[in-house]
Amino acid sequence: MTDQVVSRDENTGDVQRLKRNAVGTVGVIFMAVATAAPITAMVGNVPIAVGFGNGSHAPAGYIVATVVLGLFAIGYATMAKHITATGAFYGYISHGLGRVIGMASGLLITMAYIVFEASLIGIFSFFFQNLFKSQLDITVPWLVPAILMLVLNCILTYFDVNLTAKVLGVFLVTEIVMLSLGALAVLFKGGGPDGFAVAETLNPIGAFTPAAVAGASAGLGLFFAFWSWVGFESTAMYGEESKDPKRIIPRATMISVLGVGLFYVFVSWMAIAGTGPEQSVQLAQSADTSSEIFFGNVRTTYGEWAITLFNILLVTGSFACGMAFHNCASRYLYAMGREGLSKGLQKSIGATHPTHGSPHIASFVQTGITLVLILAFFFAGMDPYIHMYTLLAILGTMAILVVQSLCAFAVIAYFHFHKNHPSSAHWFKTFLAPLLGGIGMLYVVYLLWEHKDAAAGAASGTLLFKLTPWIVVVLFVFGAAMALYFKLRDPRRYDLIGRIVYEDNAVRD
Repeated sequence: MTDQVVSRDENTGDVQRLKRNAVGTVGVIFMAVATAAPITAMVGNVPIAVGFGNGSHAPAGYIVATVVLGLFAIGYATMAKHITATGAFYGYISHGLGRVIGMASGLLITMAYIVFEASLIGIFSFFFQNLFKSQLDITVPWLVPAILMLVLNCILTYFDVNLTAKVLGVFLVTEIVMLSLGALAVLFKGGGPDGFAVAETLNPIGAFTPAAVAGASAGLGLFFAFWSWVGFESTAMYGEESKDPKRIIPRATMISVLGVGLFYVFVSWMAIAGTGPEQSVQLAQSADTSSEIFFGNVRTTYGEWAITLFNILLVTGSFACGMAFHNCASRYLYAMGREGLSKGLQKSIGATHPTHGSPHIASFVQTGITLVLILAFFFAGMDPYIHMYTLLAILGTMAILVVQSLCAFAVIAYFHFHKNHPSSAHWFKTFLAPLLGGIGMLYVVYLLWEHKDAAAGAASGTLLFKLTPWIVVVLFVFGAAMALYFKLRDPRRYDLIGRIVYEDNAVRD
């Protein structure tokens, strides 16, 4: 027997649902936090922020990001109490800012998650190659681990979402344990050469102060801090499959944002304090020594074996992140497909597995798209890290930040302009918090635009990099135009945009 739910109405016909009651609070948190890939975010992003951004005040940058994203999450979580939609941003924006902006945002966010998987496959392949070369002296073509990861992602998404949650949970716990071991070692030692260096690391004003090196920009440091959270909002995608979405999704969202934020601040603070603020900036200036900000403390305390384990966890951590993004992309494709805008799409990518209740066809489509991207980068002779990871991450991040900002304003419109659920409307939770969060994220979009060349590094001269802003604009305009077409030519289908939600709309106390 299947646990699948089918809804029927005069507009949608048969609308298939994902498997209900498949995952609890912990599982949703694991899948959301896995998209942030803590170990990759710390080892990959912190050194860039330290060496070329806000220097030893990088932890303060994470404090600022925690505050801004926390404000956004307050309104987002309140919205989740009333709307349970697999499309998440797509559904929320459609309800708050209208179907035209909703469809435009839906295409944009779907594209973002599609390319994020390929991006993470790039960095996974890079870490995989390094591990095999350093430990076994075997040179593996990066296409091999790339295809391996893609196949595993597809297989795991085919089955019950709970299986994915368990796999991600194991990888995520090992990442957190490894990062915590390094941070706790510094804590118990009483810090590094300058103690805990609180003034040099945690002063929020320092987040806006560039490092004392030529060409450094505080804005770049702040951007990489925000980049470390990409994917936390995916909690809402699992509402339909969770056991009690009106409770679980808001709770999981706030825990994910604040929990990840506090963890990032603590780990980056201990790493820089343990190494020493000045020494950290010097190490971060070179790609060959940047990881020593983390590895040095671990090696000194636990020995070389811990570095080997660290490198293994970089592989598993990037795999977990890519798998989480595969799940997200599949669910966005599924959500767009089942809307009924096309009967063919509704019966294909909008269908769920009869036994597992998974978006299996959407997952196959996502696998096919990602395979094309991988092969395109491989046969173009590009590097999996310098090109595939970096370029696709910038493209996806630009798109997701735009949609996140729109979602923040959609919360305000939903509760205060459209006057939905007056009992939940609140001057802070549904107005001021999302307003400040939305403005903060628009600022991050500006930071990305200002520092896109530095963020892209050696890949900044490629055609894809130059086309990135245009891809975002064209997709958004195309989505809006498609919605307007339906509004004029087929109002019945237009009315469906972003409106397929989980039936239980009661807010449980």
